[in-house]
Amino acid sequence: MKPLPSLDVLKTFAVVAQRLNFTRAADLLNVTQGAVSRQISGLEAHLGYALFVRQPRGLALTPNGAMLLAPVQQALAQITEALERSGAQSGTLRVKCPTCAMRWILPRVIRLQNERPELVIEVTASVSHGVEFNAEQFDAAIVFGQPALKGVSAHHLFDEVLTPVCAPGLLKDSTQRTTHAITPDDLADQTLLHPTRDRRDWLKWLAAYGYRGLPSAKAQHFDTLDLAISSAMQGLGVTIGDLSLIEEDLIAQRIVTPFSLCVPSGASYYLIYPERPAASKVLSEFAEWIESEAALTRAGLSRYLAA
Repeated sequence: MKPLPSLDVLKTFAVVAQRLNFTRAADLLNVTQGAVSRQISGLEAHLGYALFVRQPRGLALTPNGAMLLAPVQQALAQITEALERSGAQSGTLRVKCPTCAMRWILPRVIRLQNERPELVIEVTASVSHGVEFNAEQFDAAIVFGQPALKGVSAHHLFDEVLTPVCAPGLLKDSTQRTTHAITPDDLADQTLLHPTRDRRDWLKWLAAYGYRGLPSAKAQHFDTLDLAISSAMQGLGVTIGDLSLIEEDLIAQRIVTPFSLCVPSGASYYLIYPERPAASKVLSEFAEWIESEAALTRAGLSRYLAA
């Protein structure tokens, strides 16, 4: 009898079968496309038959692949449920969080655990903004955007609100010789830090200000908002930031918002977790706590939006 494939390989197979695309599966699993392709090729070699038909626009399950998918999904679901039960008994809560939101949640979780040492909350940062509870071992996740509501409980936390941010004093040299109020023209000599490759956040904010295009040709691009904000704190340029995530940085004056205009992007952050007949005590307490923290953040945002 052949040895069983590893659990990681079977999880990869299940995610690829759901997405029928190596790139999308790699994003969800937080690995490279090449790693996903090698795992599937290795699994096919181990089994002795093809699981997918490679097509120009994606993948299709072979009959053998389709036959294997349902029992693999069922086995993964049973393992996930067993881990959830054992995690609930030990008091451990595993939460997936996009890197951009770590700036908001991590200091709050640390304070909570200092107040409630019996709670063990493991927050895992990820560059992906989604979660597959059947394939990933998490009890809950913070997601950005509009979550797929099927099979999950979703709690709205706060909305994304865009405005430029920079290190204190960065823009003073360019404006202290004049008496006019600061405008995007004052960014002409600055390096613009872009948290996305398509520059959509900067362009959205500038359009609300009445500007077309970018005021500066000097730019640096980042894969995450957190990296862009960290670079802005070092005085390396001006980034477009999310007020919802930098509340503590603003209070500590590690960063400032030189413009009064704040623009809701239309996207939001949510806490989600699988629907169950009854959530564990730890998860219920965490959901109640994080909603109260989010309410405080929304109240703080209202001051900026009113201005």
